[in-house]
Amino acid sequence: MAARRLPGVSGRLGFLGLTLAYALLVAVCLGSLAQEDELSLGRNPWANLVKTAGEFARPSFLDVWFGETQLEYRSDDGRVLRIENRRQAEADYLAGLGRATWTTVRIATLGSLLGALLALPLAVLTARNLAAPKPLAWLAKGILDVTRSIHTLVFGLVLVGIVGLGSTAGILAIALHSSGTYGKLFAEAIETLDMAAVDAVRSVGAGPVQVFFNAIWPSVLPQFVSSHLYVWEFNIRDSTILGLIGAGGLGLLITESVALFQWGRLATVLIVIVALVSAFDALSRRIREALL
Repeated sequence: MAARRLPGVSGRLGFLGLTLAYALLVAVCLGSLAQEDELSLGRNPWANLVKTAGEFARPSFLDVWFGETQLEYRSDDGRVLRIENRRQAEADYLAGLGRATWTTVRIATLGSLLGALLALPLAVLTARNLAAPKPLAWLAKGILDVTRSIHTLVFGLVLVGIVGLGSTAGILAIALHSSGTYGKLFAEAIETLDMAAVDAVRSVGAGPVQVFFNAIWPSVLPQFVSSHLYVWEFNIRDSTILGLIGAGGLGLLITESVALFQWGRLATVLIVIVALVSAFDALSRRIREALL
């Protein structure tokens, strides 16, 4: 009986050791930040929080209905500098917000598709049960590990310098980073295959391409689609910040709002992002359920 309990005891002790190591890491992080005085909340944090929360509580899109039609901007000596119709100004801003949202969707959609296409042959090479030549498998795994390790924003910064500002840089940045994630998910899906069907197709003299499309592809397609939807959904969120580096979309409006301290407009942009992600999440969940 004692011999049977040893694995459980060993497992619990190992988990306890990992937990203690994690707690030690957290303590070291907090201690080092405190020593460097990096945990300060700044001056008047509560007053700043209340002020910012109050401005966020009134999103700018409300001005379409409730904004002043004759808002006067005056100089320090009382002279009228200009008169603005806030309702019309906000309606124009919302039109631009709609165009930016469409740009973000296009970046995420095309970047996700390109990433999936780039990852598919690499996933076939790295799947252990397909026994690809080791040099090719190591090379493919290395490429997937590198692309998965580098953040989308880093790819975006490099690509903006290469192809210039605009959606192309965003699409390529999404594709390169996503290819690493797609490759890992696709390879894991292939490794769950029943190899009997694959071996049966090989036994009749089918080549690698025929084996893939006749024995592998039909079996893994539902998992591939589910993985694609998952990464696509993530990229919808990720692409919203690519405008911060000049790749277009909602990130550009976020940058403008923060730079000008227009918290009401930032609240409007964030509401659109939440609605966009929620809608896509609900759609992708329904599609995944239909595949089961």
